[in-house]
Order: sequence, then C-alpha cells, then structure tokens
Amino acid sequence: MPITAFYASLLAFLFVLLSARVITQRREARVEIGVGESWELLRRSRVHANFAEYVPMALLLLAFAESLKVPSIALHALGLALLVGRLVHAYALSQNPHILRLRVVGVTLTLTTIGLAAFLCFLFAGLNLIV
Repeated sequence: MPITAFYASLLAFLFVLLSARVITQRREARVEIGVGESWELLRRSRVHANFAEYVPMALLLLAFAESLKVPSIALHALGLALLVGRLVHAYALSQNPHILRLRVVGVTLTLTTIGLAAFLCFLFAGLNLIV
C-alpha cells in the first residue's frame, strides 16, 4: 500500500513534531504529568491529542480503500486533504489566540476525508461482495 504509506510517513513526521512541542513545553513548565497550570502546555497537548484522535481512523480507512483498489487519484486526494487538514488545524490551534476560521478548515478537511474514505470503502467493498 504505497499511497497510504506515503501519507502515513508524512503524518508521522508531523506527529513527531507535535510530540516534541509538548515535551519542550512540559520541560519549560516543569510538569511531569497532566498540564499543571500551564495554558500553553494544555494548548500543545490538545493539538497533539487531537491529531492522535483523528489520524489513525483516517489512515486505516485510506489503507482499506487502497486495498479495495480505489483509484489512485482519489487516494491521493484523500491523503492530501488529510495532511493539509492536520497541518492547518495544528497551526490554527498553536496560535495564541487560536485562529478559529483555520481550525474549522482543518477539522472540516479531516472529517471530510474520514467520511469520503468510509463511503469509498463501503462502495468498493459492497461491489466486491456482489461480484
């Protein structure tokens, strides 16, 4: 599954970057567990957690779609939408104050990716069940 692997690798780099931002802020705030009283640590932790909450489902559906032989152009469109959505969302929430309009764009791209990938899996799996 080279297409899914490509987007998963790019998203993994972003995940590592978000993780490093949490670790750096955790050290600066001297907080081992939780967020203490640091609003910046809370913000960075939520950006990281939000990524961890949505990306696995999206990648799983992308992988299933690829295994079902969904056309490459659709897979690339989904992978790119997910990557851009997560980048925009992370950027928007990392600002102080956060940029609501970009946050909405990011989550919309992410949820649209999940919804369309699920629909394509449903459609292509259904077609395989009939044949």
